[in-house]
Amino acid sequence: MTVDIPEPIKIWSQFGHPILMWVLFGLTIYASYLGIQWRRTRTADKDLKKELLLKYFNTRHYQLGSLLLSLIVMGNMGGMAITYINNEKLFFGPHLLVGLSLTTIIAISASLSPLMQKGNELARYAHITFNILIVSLFGWQAISGMNILMKIIDRMS
Repeated sequence: MTVDIPEPIKIWSQFGHPILMWVLFGLTIYASYLGIQWRRTRTADKDLKKELLLKYFNTRHYQLGSLLLSLIVMGNMGGMAITYINNEKLFFGPHLLVGLSLTTIIAISASLSPLMQKGNELARYAHITFNILIVSLFGWQAISGMNILMKIIDRMS
């Protein structure tokens, strides 16, 4: 099945996924910072804890994490859709597999929130481990995605 989309839209649509994902990579790093600050708040002495609680690191981390979950899933699906629309196939390779893995891991990490809110330390350590993996995979995706983007630009010229 061929999707009949005007050529300029097909061409420029290929830049939406990389732009969105770079923004999300930056927001992921910021969410990590907020999570580290929330952990620091939870383990701080009484006086420092009072000061840190006023910065609402927990709420900001939770809200940004929820936003990231939804936007990363949509960005992943959008990237695959644009690739399919422009090439009538998906390219089975590391970038696709790591992107799907990243999407799965962020969903698992987010699903631990109810357990962490009940004080489950194992869930907290698993969440931290998954999030370190997410940032690492996201960094690799950013580099491999730029290589793919360069190939697209070369093909356009």
